[in-house]
Amino acid sequence: MLVMAAIPLLGAEKAKLLRAGAATSNLTPPLGGGIIGGFHPIPSTHIHDELHARCLVLDNGETRLAIVVCDLLGASREVYDEARRLVTEETALPGAHLFMSATHTHSATSALGTNRFRINTPLDDYQRFVARRIADGVRRAINNLAPARIGWASGSEPNHVFNRRWFLKPGTMPVNPFGSTNDLVKMNPGRASKDLDRPSGPTDPEVALLSVQTPEGKPIAVLANYSLHYVGGVGNGHISADYFGLFCDRLQQLLGADRQSPAFVAMLANGTSGNINNIDFSKPGTRDEPYARMRLVADDVAAVAFKALQGIQYHDWVPLGAQLRELEVGTRRVTPEQIARAREVLARPRTLPRAATLEEIYAERTLGMAEYPARLAIPIQALRVGDVGITGIPCETFVETGLELKARNPFKPSFTHSIANGYYGYLPTPEQHRLGGYETWLGTNRLEEQASTQIVTALLEMLRRLKGE
Repeated sequence: MLVMAAIPLLGAEKAKLLRAGAATSNLTPPLGGGIIGGFHPIPSTHIHDELHARCLVLDNGETRLAIVVCDLLGASREVYDEARRLVTEETALPGAHLFMSATHTHSATSALGTNRFRINTPLDDYQRFVARRIADGVRRAINNLAPARIGWASGSEPNHVFNRRWFLKPGTMPVNPFGSTNDLVKMNPGRASKDLDRPSGPTDPEVALLSVQTPEGKPIAVLANYSLHYVGGVGNGHISADYFGLFCDRLQQLLGADRQSPAFVAMLANGTSGNINNIDFSKPGTRDEPYARMRLVADDVAAVAFKALQGIQYHDWVPLGAQLRELEVGTRRVTPEQIARAREVLARPRTLPRAATLEEIYAERTLGMAEYPARLAIPIQALRVGDVGITGIPCETFVETGLELKARNPFKPSFTHSIANGYYGYLPTPEQHRLGGYETWLGTNRLEEQASTQIVTALLEMLRRLKGE
């Protein structure tokens, strides 16, 4: 299924009026819920900083778009589908025009449901809350619609992005949870280890920006995109939006946009960071106080964004367009031998009632994948905002895919939101699949090995249609 918005002619630009509105909705869960991010959730005991759905609505008189960035590790497709239903029912915004993603903070309660290997499951209480609050945020942003102008820019912050997958020296690869040493790369291999050889891929240091102001120059919202996984370093049991939330606070300070009415909304989306984190494994580590590293990253990225915003050329009207497509892809298939081994692992005596070792955890995931559908229709999305192309992929997307989309994109600049409209695990490229490692393991990765290639092809086709090519 392909839903497409009409693209107005550029020649009408001067005769049109752009309006924009922004708002936030609080997504903070009650204390006691499981904090997802590690293999074993722990109960939350403290709220360090609130979680939000950060919403921006653009309306050029012919097309209306809504963009929402949520402070969540991820959310199931069913959560986003319910939010889309509510927004369309309550505001008449076409479902294809609502673009939602998650930041991937590792210090939030799960909106993925109790079993991520099952689809079309009923929503739990927190998932229903998240969907409701997304819809509320979009409605509030629509209530705030006012004349606006928009521009775009980009900066670069290379000091906080590192490829976390490394080749190791021959003979040093540990056994993976499936009993094999066939992996050629290891995720997070240890700081300054003598076994390190080289990173297995590139990084993307771009800080891409959309800026929206009133005609008088008062900030309304900034949407930023940076390809860095969460930073972490939170207090034990703490709920936190990670560096994404701290970036928003800092950019608001730099812009002098505190205590505005309506409130200024900063948004930082997770780019293609499936294999990127903040750790330079070639150097020894340091012991930081909780939140110290996170704040350093947020402040540096906000400083780059603030500098780039100073040179923006603003437009009183721009074309807007959206496409949302159900792309059918295959999933990873489990062999009889893998099922037999998983059952044998789980039949062994355990020291704990739950799966404790990686071998046990991935045995459970193997059996979960055995029940996964052979094919899935996954939502992929593309937006046009003037000369900017924005894409959404419902996976932890590798940086190589983001760089390819930027290089081949008919729009300049362009950027991708990972974990958009759903969550289907990691999305390595076929080349990275051949190297193995955590992100390619069965259960961490759910979609077929060629899925990233199929997604790129489909998104580029959608973007070309939005461009009118």
